[in-house]
Amino acid sequence: MQDVVSNVDKKSKIAVLCGGMSSEAEVSMRSGKGCYEALKRLGFTNAEMVVVDKDIALKLKNGNYDYAFNALHGKYGEDGCVQGLLEILKIPYTGCGVMSSSICMNKEYTKRILSTCPDIPMAKSAFVRKGEDVFEKTKGLTFPLFTKPVCEGSSFGMTKVDKKEDLKAAYELALKYNNDVLVEEFIDGFFVTVGVLEKDGKAFATEILEIRPKTEWYDFEAKYTKGMSDFIVPARLNEDVTKRVKEIAVKAFETAGCRGVSRIDFMMKDNIPYLLEINTSPGMTEISDLPAQSAAMNISYDELVLLILNSAGLNK
Repeated sequence: MQDVVSNVDKKSKIAVLCGGMSSEAEVSMRSGKGCYEALKRLGFTNAEMVVVDKDIALKLKNGNYDYAFNALHGKYGEDGCVQGLLEILKIPYTGCGVMSSSICMNKEYTKRILSTCPDIPMAKSAFVRKGEDVFEKTKGLTFPLFTKPVCEGSSFGMTKVDKKEDLKAAYELALKYNNDVLVEEFIDGFFVTVGVLEKDGKAFATEILEIRPKTEWYDFEAKYTKGMSDFIVPARLNEDVTKRVKEIAVKAFETAGCRGVSRIDFMMKDNIPYLLEINTSPGMTEISDLPAQSAAMNISYDELVLLILNSAGLNK
Protein backbone atom coordinates (compact mmCIF):
# COMPACT_ATOMS: atom_id res chain seq x y z
CA MET A 1 0.00 0.00 0.00
CA GLN A 2 2.10 2.84 -1.33
CA ASP A 3 -0.57 5.55 -1.28
CA VAL A 4 -0.86 6.16 2.48
CA VAL A 5 -0.74 9.94 2.89
CA SER A 6 -0.38 11.60 6.28
CA ASN A 7 -3.32 13.59 7.60
CA VAL A 8 -1.07 14.92 10.37
CA ASP A 9 1.42 17.75 9.94
CA LYS A 10 4.99 16.44 10.16
CA LYS A 11 5.85 19.22 12.62
CA SER A 12 3.17 18.11 15.11
CA LYS A 13 4.27 17.16 18.59
CA ILE A 14 3.20 13.56 19.10
CA ALA A 15 3.20 11.68 22.42
CA VAL A 16 3.68 7.95 21.90
CA LEU A 17 1.97 6.57 25.00
CA CYS A 18 3.58 3.37 26.26
CA GLY A 19 4.35 1.37 29.40
CA GLY A 20 1.41 1.99 31.66
CA MET A 21 0.17 0.40 34.85
CA SER A 22 -1.12 -2.94 33.61
CA SER A 23 0.34 -6.44 33.49
CA GLU A 24 1.14 -5.73 29.83
CA ALA A 25 3.46 -2.77 30.51
CA GLU A 26 6.58 -4.52 29.22
CA VAL A 27 4.92 -5.46 25.93
CA SER A 28 3.60 -1.90 25.61
CA MET A 29 7.12 -0.50 25.97
CA ARG A 30 8.19 -2.65 23.03
CA SER A 31 5.18 -1.57 20.98
CA GLY A 32 5.80 2.07 21.82
CA LYS A 33 9.47 1.92 20.87
CA GLY A 34 8.60 0.43 17.49
CA CYS A 35 5.92 3.05 16.78
CA TYR A 36 8.16 5.90 17.95
CA GLU A 37 11.02 4.78 15.70
CA ALA A 38 8.62 4.45 12.75
CA LEU A 39 7.29 7.98 13.30
CA LYS A 40 10.84 9.30 13.32
CA ARG A 41 11.58 7.49 10.04
CA LEU A 42 8.38 8.98 8.60
CA GLY A 43 9.63 12.49 9.37
CA PHE A 44 7.70 13.27 12.56
CA THR A 45 10.72 14.80 14.23
CA ASN A 46 8.76 16.00 17.28
CA ALA A 47 7.50 12.56 18.27
CA GLU A 48 8.36 11.58 21.84
CA MET A 49 7.99 8.40 23.86
CA VAL A 50 5.89 9.15 26.95
CA VAL A 51 5.92 6.46 29.64
CA VAL A 52 2.50 6.32 31.27
CA ASP A 53 2.31 6.28 35.06
CA LYS A 54 0.14 7.90 37.74
CA ASP A 55 1.49 11.32 36.71
CA ILE A 56 0.43 10.99 33.07
CA ALA A 57 -2.09 13.86 33.22
CA LEU A 58 0.64 16.27 34.32
CA LYS A 59 3.08 14.93 31.70
CA LEU A 60 0.55 15.45 28.93
CA LYS A 61 -0.49 18.88 30.14
CA ASN A 62 3.10 20.11 30.47
CA GLY A 63 4.12 18.53 27.18
CA ASN A 64 1.74 20.60 25.05
CA TYR A 65 1.21 17.70 22.66
CA ASP A 66 -0.78 18.03 19.45
CA TYR A 67 -1.57 14.30 19.20
CA ALA A 68 -1.31 11.10 21.23
CA PHE A 69 -0.38 7.79 19.60
CA ASN A 70 -1.76 5.10 21.88
CA ALA A 71 0.61 2.13 22.17
CA LEU A 72 -0.72 1.08 25.59
CA HIS A 73 -2.11 -2.38 26.31
CA GLY A 74 -4.37 -3.55 29.10
CA LYS A 75 -5.89 -1.74 32.06
CA TYR A 76 -5.97 2.07 31.92
CA GLY A 77 -4.61 2.03 28.36
CA GLU A 78 -7.24 0.31 26.25
CA ASP A 79 -10.25 0.29 28.55
CA GLY A 80 -11.39 3.88 28.03
CA CYS A 81 -9.44 5.41 30.92
CA VAL A 82 -6.60 7.10 29.06
CA GLN A 83 -9.02 7.87 26.24
CA GLY A 84 -11.22 9.79 28.67
CA LEU A 85 -8.22 11.71 29.99
CA LEU A 86 -7.19 12.64 26.47
CA GLU A 87 -10.73 13.82 25.76
CA ILE A 88 -10.59 16.09 28.83
CA LEU A 89 -7.21 17.45 27.75
CA LYS A 90 -8.50 17.89 24.20
CA ILE A 91 -5.64 15.91 22.68
CA PRO A 92 -6.67 13.96 19.55
CA TYR A 93 -5.62 10.31 19.92
CA THR A 94 -5.35 7.23 17.76
CA GLY A 95 -7.58 4.19 17.75
CA CYS A 96 -10.86 3.52 19.49
CA GLY A 97 -12.76 6.00 21.63
CA VAL A 98 -13.92 5.82 25.24
CA MET A 99 -17.05 3.73 24.70
CA SER A 100 -15.70 1.11 22.29
CA SER A 101 -12.46 0.77 24.26
CA SER A 102 -14.41 0.14 27.45
CA ILE A 103 -16.79 -2.35 25.82
CA CYS A 104 -14.12 -4.35 24.02
CA MET A 105 -11.84 -4.57 27.04
CA ASN A 106 -14.64 -6.45 28.79
CA LYS A 107 -15.01 -9.83 27.11
CA GLU A 108 -18.48 -10.38 28.55
CA TYR A 109 -19.88 -7.05 27.35
CA THR A 110 -18.23 -7.53 23.97
CA LYS A 111 -20.20 -10.76 23.64
CA ARG A 112 -23.40 -9.04 24.73
CA ILE A 113 -23.00 -6.30 22.12
CA LEU A 114 -22.10 -8.75 19.35
CA SER A 115 -24.98 -11.07 20.27
CA THR A 116 -27.20 -8.48 18.53
CA CYS A 117 -25.70 -9.88 15.31
CA PRO A 118 -27.01 -13.47 15.04
CA ASP A 119 -24.63 -14.20 12.16
CA ILE A 120 -21.52 -13.79 14.37
CA PRO A 121 -20.75 -17.22 15.92
CA MET A 122 -19.40 -17.23 19.48
CA ALA A 123 -18.55 -19.95 22.00
CA LYS A 124 -21.07 -20.80 24.69
CA SER A 125 -20.05 -19.15 27.95
CA ALA A 126 -20.98 -18.03 31.47
CA PHE A 127 -20.19 -14.82 33.34
CA VAL A 128 -19.18 -15.34 36.98
CA ARG A 129 -18.71 -12.48 39.44
CA LYS A 130 -16.51 -12.66 42.53
CA GLY A 131 -18.36 -14.43 45.34
CA GLU A 132 -20.70 -16.35 43.04
CA ASP A 133 -20.74 -20.15 42.82
CA VAL A 134 -18.69 -20.98 39.74
CA PHE A 135 -20.15 -24.49 39.56
CA GLU A 136 -23.73 -23.24 39.69
CA LYS A 137 -23.10 -20.51 37.14
CA THR A 138 -21.45 -22.85 34.65
CA LYS A 139 -24.09 -25.57 34.68
CA GLY A 140 -24.79 -26.60 31.13
CA LEU A 141 -21.28 -25.89 29.87
CA THR A 142 -19.25 -28.83 28.59
CA PHE A 143 -15.63 -29.50 29.56
CA PRO A 144 -12.95 -28.64 28.67
CA LEU A 145 -13.44 -24.95 29.52
CA PHE A 146 -11.36 -21.79 29.53
CA THR A 147 -11.46 -19.43 32.49
CA LYS A 148 -10.50 -15.86 31.64
CA PRO A 149 -10.39 -12.60 33.58
CA VAL A 150 -13.07 -10.49 31.92
CA CYS A 151 -10.78 -7.46 31.50
CA GLU A 152 -7.27 -8.69 30.82
CA GLY A 153 -5.04 -9.28 27.81
CA SER A 154 -2.03 -11.34 26.70
CA SER A 155 -3.61 -14.48 28.24
CA PHE A 156 -2.83 -13.36 31.80
CA GLY A 157 -4.89 -15.32 34.33
CA MET A 158 -6.26 -17.64 31.67
CA THR A 159 -6.49 -21.41 32.24
CA LYS A 160 -7.63 -24.40 30.21
CA VAL A 161 -9.71 -26.57 32.53
CA ASP A 162 -10.09 -30.20 31.51
CA LYS A 163 -12.11 -31.51 34.44
CA LYS A 164 -14.60 -30.21 36.99
CA GLU A 165 -12.34 -30.63 40.02
CA ASP A 166 -9.87 -28.11 38.55
CA LEU A 167 -12.47 -25.42 37.86
CA LYS A 168 -12.43 -23.67 41.24
CA ALA A 169 -8.63 -23.18 41.26
CA ALA A 170 -8.71 -21.80 37.72
CA TYR A 171 -11.56 -19.46 38.63
CA GLU A 172 -9.63 -18.21 41.68
CA LEU A 173 -6.54 -17.57 39.56
CA ALA A 174 -8.60 -15.43 37.18
CA LEU A 175 -10.00 -13.51 40.16
CA LYS A 176 -6.47 -12.35 41.02
CA TYR A 177 -6.66 -10.18 37.89
CA ASN A 178 -10.34 -9.15 37.84
CA ASN A 179 -13.43 -9.49 40.01
CA ASP A 180 -15.33 -10.87 37.01
CA VAL A 181 -14.53 -14.07 35.16
CA LEU A 182 -15.64 -15.42 31.80
CA VAL A 183 -15.92 -19.20 31.58
CA GLU A 184 -16.08 -20.33 27.99
CA GLU A 185 -16.41 -23.68 26.29
CA PHE A 186 -13.20 -24.85 24.65
CA ILE A 187 -13.43 -25.03 20.87
CA ASP A 188 -11.17 -27.76 19.58
CA GLY A 189 -9.98 -25.98 16.48
CA PHE A 190 -7.19 -23.62 15.49
CA PHE A 191 -6.56 -19.95 16.16
CA VAL A 192 -6.77 -17.23 13.52
CA THR A 193 -6.68 -13.48 13.89
CA VAL A 194 -7.38 -10.62 11.52
CA GLY A 195 -6.66 -6.92 11.81
CA VAL A 196 -9.17 -4.23 10.93
CA LEU A 197 -7.86 -0.84 9.85
CA GLU A 198 -9.35 2.30 8.35
CA LYS A 199 -8.33 4.25 5.28
CA ASP A 200 -10.21 7.38 4.25
CA GLY A 201 -12.88 6.54 6.82
CA LYS A 202 -13.60 3.05 5.46
CA ALA A 203 -12.85 -0.09 7.49
CA PHE A 204 -11.06 -3.00 5.84
CA ALA A 205 -9.67 -6.33 7.01
CA THR A 206 -6.04 -7.33 6.74
CA GLU A 207 -4.91 -10.77 5.66
CA ILE A 208 -5.85 -13.50 8.12
CA LEU A 209 -3.07 -14.91 10.27
CA GLU A 210 -3.21 -18.55 11.35
CA ILE A 211 -1.28 -19.32 14.50
CA ARG A 212 -0.12 -22.78 15.53
CA PRO A 213 1.43 -22.52 19.02
CA LYS A 214 4.00 -25.03 20.23
CA THR A 215 2.42 -24.84 23.67
CA GLU A 216 -0.94 -26.49 24.40
CA TRP A 217 -2.76 -23.28 23.59
CA TYR A 218 -1.87 -19.71 22.60
CA ASP A 219 -0.63 -18.50 25.98
CA PHE A 220 1.73 -15.65 26.96
CA GLU A 221 4.84 -17.71 26.23
CA ALA A 222 3.59 -18.62 22.77
CA LYS A 223 2.61 -15.01 22.04
CA TYR A 224 5.80 -13.24 23.04
CA THR A 225 8.65 -15.76 22.68
CA LYS A 226 10.30 -16.08 19.29
CA GLY A 227 10.01 -19.57 17.86
CA MET A 228 7.18 -20.68 20.16
CA SER A 229 4.48 -20.32 17.50
CA ASP A 230 4.25 -20.96 13.79
CA PHE A 231 2.66 -18.07 11.91
CA ILE A 232 0.97 -18.83 8.60
CA VAL A 233 -0.25 -15.89 6.57
CA PRO A 234 -2.48 -15.92 4.65
CA ALA A 235 -4.26 -18.53 6.76
CA ARG A 236 -4.96 -21.90 5.16
CA LEU A 237 -8.65 -21.26 4.60
CA ASN A 238 -10.63 -21.65 1.41
CA GLU A 239 -11.75 -18.56 -0.46
CA ASP A 240 -15.32 -18.57 0.88
CA VAL A 241 -14.25 -19.01 4.50
CA THR A 242 -11.57 -16.33 4.13
CA LYS A 243 -14.18 -13.90 2.84
CA ARG A 244 -16.55 -14.81 5.68
CA VAL A 245 -13.93 -14.28 8.42
CA LYS A 246 -13.04 -10.86 7.03
CA GLU A 247 -16.70 -9.85 6.75
CA ILE A 248 -17.39 -10.87 10.34
CA ALA A 249 -14.28 -9.02 11.55
CA VAL A 250 -15.34 -5.76 9.90
CA LYS A 251 -18.93 -6.20 11.10
CA ALA A 252 -17.76 -6.79 14.69
CA PHE A 253 -15.47 -3.75 14.47
CA GLU A 254 -18.32 -1.54 13.32
CA THR A 255 -20.92 -3.02 15.69
CA ALA A 256 -18.69 -2.34 18.70
CA GLY A 257 -18.08 1.24 17.53
CA CYS A 258 -14.36 0.76 16.91
CA ARG A 259 -12.26 3.27 15.00
CA GLY A 260 -8.80 3.29 13.48
CA VAL A 261 -7.43 -0.08 14.46
CA SER A 262 -8.42 -3.33 16.13
CA ARG A 263 -7.58 -7.00 15.92
CA ILE A 264 -10.30 -9.67 15.97
CA ASP A 265 -9.49 -13.16 17.26
CA PHE A 266 -11.29 -16.35 16.21
CA MET A 267 -11.20 -20.10 16.76
CA MET A 268 -11.87 -22.05 13.58
CA LYS A 269 -13.72 -25.35 13.73
CA ASP A 270 -15.43 -27.07 10.79
CA ASN A 271 -14.94 -23.87 8.75
CA ILE A 272 -16.93 -21.86 11.31
CA PRO A 273 -15.16 -18.78 12.74
CA TYR A 274 -16.08 -18.46 16.43
CA LEU A 275 -15.27 -14.91 17.50
CA LEU A 276 -13.31 -14.77 20.77
CA GLU A 277 -12.60 -11.09 21.37
CA ILE A 278 -11.80 -7.68 19.93
CA ASN A 279 -8.43 -6.16 20.84
CA THR A 280 -8.62 -2.38 20.41
CA SER A 281 -4.92 -1.71 20.94
CA PRO A 282 -3.08 -4.58 19.24
CA GLY A 283 0.58 -5.29 19.86
CA MET A 284 3.03 -3.49 17.62
CA THR A 285 6.22 -5.35 18.55
CA GLU A 286 8.52 -6.97 16.01
CA ILE A 287 6.71 -10.29 16.47
CA SER A 288 3.15 -9.02 16.96
CA ASP A 289 0.24 -10.24 14.86
CA LEU A 290 -0.96 -6.98 13.31
CA PRO A 291 2.33 -6.01 11.62
CA ALA A 292 2.57 -9.54 10.15
CA GLN A 293 -1.04 -9.43 8.90
CA SER A 294 -0.47 -6.03 7.34
CA ALA A 295 2.84 -7.00 5.73
CA ALA A 296 1.05 -9.86 3.94
CA MET A 297 -1.00 -7.27 2.05
CA ASN A 298 2.01 -5.08 1.30
CA ILE A 299 1.49 -2.62 4.15
CA SER A 300 4.91 -2.00 5.70
CA TYR A 301 5.34 -1.39 9.42
CA ASP A 302 5.84 2.34 8.81
CA GLU A 303 2.73 2.53 6.60
CA LEU A 304 0.77 0.70 9.30
CA VAL A 305 1.89 3.26 11.89
CA LEU A 306 0.86 6.06 9.53
CA LEU A 307 -2.58 4.52 8.95
CA ILE A 308 -3.08 4.33 12.73
CA LEU A 309 -1.82 7.90 13.21
CA ASN A 310 -4.35 9.09 10.63
CA SER A 311 -7.13 7.81 12.89
CA ALA A 312 -6.33 10.44 15.52
CA GLY A 313 -9.44 12.49 16.20
CA LEU A 314 -11.87 10.10 14.43
CA ASN A 315 -12.94 8.52 17.72
CA LYS A 316 -15.43 11.18 18.88
